[in-house]
Amino acid sequence: MHRAAFAALGMGDWRYQLLPVPPELFAQTVRALPGAGFAGANVTIPHKHAALAIADRASAAARAIGAANTLTFAPDGSIEADNTDAPGLIEALGGEVAGRSAVVLGAGGTGRAAAWALREAGAEVAVWNRDAGRARALAAELGVAALERPRAADLLVNATAVGMDAYTSREEALRSLAIDSDLLGDCALFIDFVYATPPSPLLGAAAELGLETVDGLAILVAQGALSFERWTGRTAPRAQMGRAAAGG
Repeated sequence: MHRAAFAALGMGDWRYQLLPVPPELFAQTVRALPGAGFAGANVTIPHKHAALAIADRASAAARAIGAANTLTFAPDGSIEADNTDAPGLIEALGGEVAGRSAVVLGAGGTGRAAAWALREAGAEVAVWNRDAGRARALAAELGVAALERPRAADLLVNATAVGMDAYTSREEALRSLAIDSDLLGDCALFIDFVYATPPSPLLGAAAELGLETVDGLAILVAQGALSFERWTGRTAPRAQMGRAAAGG
């Protein structure tokens, strides 16, 4: 996706690469990146909280959410943290969310970003997590509701890693999130942060029930484009990024 963006804009001297990093080496690795010529980095599970903690500066969104997925390195080597998951979600949704009910499944970094973004956009947000204590803590911090069990809503958001494993069955995915086809069918829109080919089992179930869906790939492209713009100062070529992310 980013390589396609570099190519589209004639940025032949830019590269985007994968850096697998264990948690115990995260801080050491990130601090070394500016000196190695990196302009920034995307951060994925399980490093989003650590990414915020290591930063010298943070955007208002990252501070409010308590997690970062985008780091940008200044010329002096200092680190700025941002969260593009939140605006990426709203961009991918496209339509109006104000006044609609939303249930976010998951209270990790992605769940925090989703709950904050939807709340800021005017939705009535509730959060569920398998660890009820984490859901209550997140809800108290962000001023949203915490649920003991998921319930139907206008927008149902999977902000967990459930469905990321290609071998997870639809029944296992639904059961692990304490939802069933009846509950899913009572929602209007299902949003899944998981991006996979073929689509995640949850996304497949929602589509078969006739729900409108937003898949993780759309969110991935939207948040990736925002990260790209922070690092480069250029307008991201979203169409080319989307085609590349989809394998085109």
